[in-house]
Amino acid sequence: MSFRLKAALMVAFALSAAAAVTASDMSIAGESVASVTSLPQAFPATVSTGTQSAVVFSTPREVSQPLDSAKKATTEFSTDTDAQATSLAALVDAQGAPEELDGDMKCLAGAVYFESKGESLEGQLAVARVIINRAKSGRFADSLCGVVYQPSQFSFVRGGGIPPVRTESRSWREAVAIAQIAANDSWDSRAEGALFFHARRVSPGWSKARLASIDNHIFYR
Repeated sequence: MSFRLKAALMVAFALSAAAAVTASDMSIAGESVASVTSLPQAFPATVSTGTQSAVVFSTPREVSQPLDSAKKATTEFSTDTDAQATSLAALVDAQGAPEELDGDMKCLAGAVYFESKGESLEGQLAVARVIINRAKSGRFADSLCGVVYQPSQFSFVRGGGIPPVRTESRSWREAVAIAQIAANDSWDSRAEGALFFHARRVSPGWSKARLASIDNHIFYR
């Protein structure tokens, strides 16, 4: 083998060894980079170091994201029952049935129940408004129970008391809701201002101002 051939082989061998060392170094750098990828990722930037290029990572940037509450804010709506109620039926449905009624509210709901059970909500509201109007008028008792129990006024009052009520019935739940609406003045009655009413089947011949005829009752001022 000639000297030139031997020299060429030695140069080739040296270059191969250098390439192997460089590849090993790059593999180790890759592992070290992979070990820190749990940090917030950033786009890599390549910088020149003369004849070779090295990969460096820019400082992680803080990214602001909108909070969920910001998205929800656009869907908020008023919880005001009066503002959302589009009908008396919707307002009745929105009323929460109290676990217990106080004395006056129990008397008012009882009067609505026995006087107008099964009638329209408008008719029930008109009955409730009559009782409230009487309590405010100064011409009758000054409490709702006093108006209901006043002698010879309501036929369902017997022996100084109100008969038992089926409190689990839909009719009672409606009566309670109507009593609440009437007491809070949350809905106008077609018989607003009425102080008297009677059933259609009777004709007392009153000379009072007739306000409305709703279901089975006629209302007067």
